[in-house]
Amino acid sequence: MNSLLNRISGAGDTDPESFSVERARQLVLALVEPIEGSERLSVRNALGRVLAEDILATANVPGHDNSAMDGYAVRFSDLSIEVDSALTPVGTAFAGRPFAGRLEAGQCVRIMTGGVIPDGADTVVIQEMVRDSGGRIVIPPKQRRGQHVRRAGEDLRIGMPAIRAGKIIRPADLGLIASLGVAEVNVRRRLRVAFFSTGDELRSVGTPLKEGEVYDSNRYTLYGMLDRLGCEAIDLGVVRDRPAEVEAAFRRAAAEADAILTSGGVSVGEADFVRGMMAKLGEVAFWQIAMRPGRPMAFGRIGSACLFGLPGNPVAVMVTFHAFVRDALLKMMGVSPVAPLPQFRVPCATPLKKRPGRSEFRRGILFREDGIWKVRATGSQGSGVLRSMSEANCIIVVEHERGHVEAGELVSVQPFEGLV
Repeated sequence: MNSLLNRISGAGDTDPESFSVERARQLVLALVEPIEGSERLSVRNALGRVLAEDILATANVPGHDNSAMDGYAVRFSDLSIEVDSALTPVGTAFAGRPFAGRLEAGQCVRIMTGGVIPDGADTVVIQEMVRDSGGRIVIPPKQRRGQHVRRAGEDLRIGMPAIRAGKIIRPADLGLIASLGVAEVNVRRRLRVAFFSTGDELRSVGTPLKEGEVYDSNRYTLYGMLDRLGCEAIDLGVVRDRPAEVEAAFRRAAAEADAILTSGGVSVGEADFVRGMMAKLGEVAFWQIAMRPGRPMAFGRIGSACLFGLPGNPVAVMVTFHAFVRDALLKMMGVSPVAPLPQFRVPCATPLKKRPGRSEFRRGILFREDGIWKVRATGSQGSGVLRSMSEANCIIVVEHERGHVEAGELVSVQPFEGLV
């Protein structure tokens, strides 16, 4: 860990904008490891948590051959491939109430969805295809052997992993776990993330502002993103631009959390103490990334806690969080594999000015026009204009090597829904 941090830090000092977004992301991921510790929870309480061990099938799923449709269970050998076949109904199979006898030649059984396939039957004909003729069930030709039959174990066989460790448990997983009769699961403990903002100009919500002061929005943004990820968020408030207060905040955060997030204080301003305090208390991997917004960003470690020093501008906080911090925290939470945020390509309705050599993240609005998805940039793209982030429903990602984008050209977008 130490040698790698030193090597990365040295590369960054040589060229302060040498790190592309993708390279920085991969370096961050290489330097973090999943946390230790787990707890056992009831299935319902495990929603959104990371599975700590494989869930194994305790039985075949489904447990019996059963019908996928309402209809009639038949012996395929009784059916003609050229003309109608007439069979005698001898009973009914309901879900949970099987037909007790054995199906003999020329017989059929009325069966409901989920009903166990009767002994002797191997095919189901859906009810819409048959007709009743004087108490006999008439089945048209050209049926297929085994149609509409769900075989025992075709979903899961006993002993197979039903869900692998490292998966975030979603609603469908709750249902799958419950279908196996499992009442409790082993999940990773919550990742503890401490965060605070720095700056003499910042005030907490609810206090009156003096001239030159602003309300601290970044902690609310960070709380929302951390809560969405399922982290245990530890809010350390606003820290003044005083070395002793910054140091105390870092020491407390390192003692209480697995990861530390700060906003502000990582540029080269005269009153920016965060950068120096990071280096004093721990190790810092890099400071500058070829991106906009969010060029000043730090990554390192204080004690056993990973450290992310984010810019102070509100939009830059969100962009850098989703570009770097999100994936690193997911890996620390034990999520495997960590997938990057999804992107897709759509025409850009507005031209975008950009110079090659850095990645740019523009706030955008996805919309449909003439049946085609398109994107347009929101208004002002200043990194302090949080309103445009609130109005946006996606980020337009303009790649590192790309220059100006003309109207109508394809661009990559990351939708916000489910992300921020």
